[in-house]
Amino acid sequence: MSSQPIGVFDSGLGGLTAVKQLQKVLPNENIVYFGDTGRVPYGNRSTDIIKKYALQDTAFLISKNVKLVIAACGTVSSVLPNLSDETDVPYTGVLMPTALAAVKATHNGKIGVIGTTATVKSRSYERHIHSIDSRIEVFQQDCPLFVPLVENGFIKRDDPIPRMAAERYLAGLKDIGVDTLILGCTHYPILMDIISDYMGENVKLINSGRETALYAAELLNKSGMLNTQNAKGTYEYYVSDCVETFSSVARVFLGSEIEHNVQRLDIEQFIADMGQNT
Repeated sequence: MSSQPIGVFDSGLGGLTAVKQLQKVLPNENIVYFGDTGRVPYGNRSTDIIKKYALQDTAFLISKNVKLVIAACGTVSSVLPNLSDETDVPYTGVLMPTALAAVKATHNGKIGVIGTTATVKSRSYERHIHSIDSRIEVFQQDCPLFVPLVENGFIKRDDPIPRMAAERYLAGLKDIGVDTLILGCTHYPILMDIISDYMGENVKLINSGRETALYAAELLNKSGMLNTQNAKGTYEYYVSDCVETFSSVARVFLGSEIEHNVQRLDIEQFIADMGQNT
């Protein structure tokens, strides 16, 4: 048994959808979450900046003695698929488990991918899917308005604003006839009902947070690091910007109120202090 926590980071709040799935799949596990809300979004940054931020986020989680780091960020996972080479603890992004689930789900060999602009430009999902099955056709679409819509509360099923955005972004994928659609950003499951309504019941939506939680459970089980205590896990939340904003919006992602204190972390100062102490 390992009572060390699982570390999860994201560029902002979207990674909380992965935390929600971890809480369902691994209710006994302790979790430390860092949302880099002061530097969001990562999706329109250069690869060098994304890597810098991701390594800093990872360094903070490692300082919390985590046993596994999860990059619950589609952008980081896609742009930096080999980040595991630079960490001292087991690591996973959302890319690999999500791509594998999509390949298993498709029947007609047409998979759609929606994500941030950086995720789509990286073509990482396409490469990873083709490494599993080269016969599959992959069609991608960036959806830059989805993240601000979610974070500003435009998430209701009958709201015409997100429905119009979904139609604008997804029309091409629907016309092509994809039967499987990867939600390649952890914000997107919040809009799942709206996306499903537009795409139709015959299109399987792949929730990257869910698939990553299932993969994390398998990884910890195989390595003998599952927390087998008969008690609910504890959760710590850190953000690099306003705590009050995080707490009010987080309930949308978690589906419940934050029951624990949220702490603000100056990530740049943390890295500077860490450098002075090494």
